[in-house]
Amino acid sequence: MEARYKSGTCRSYQHNDSITVENHYQFDVFIAAIDIQVEEVNNRFNDEAVKLPTLSCALEPKKKFKLFNVDHIYRLAEKFYYLDFNSQDLHHLKMQLDHYKLDVAGHERFQNLSTISELCQRLFETNNSGTYCNSQA
Repeated sequence: MEARYKSGTCRSYQHNDSITVENHYQFDVFIAAIDIQVEEVNNRFNDEAVKLPTLSCALEPKKKFKLFNVDHIYRLAEKFYYLDFNSQDLHHLKMQLDHYKLDVAGHERFQNLSTISELCQRLFETNNSGTYCNSQA
């Protein structure tokens, strides 16, 4: 692996003294494989297919709700759950999310959560589940 990498297979191969076989595999081959995988993912999933998981990241409670984004959650409800929310519900949702951001995301009992399941459990323990859960279902 420490031998010098030689590109080409005939007599007139190119010899680069600064590149070892190990470097070639670690960088050239690895980068080419990653590029092929990224291209394949991009071909399989268009922008519309990626929006749902991207917007859903706004619900993540990790790192003190760092990714919490009222606008993303609003767009998530508006775009993917349009049958569940009428215009008045969406307006109320926006207000509730703003309140939630101030109340829950800033509260010390909610700071070290890592999953949405833990968040739901903590909301129940603090008697906030009725405040932030839709009881119309």
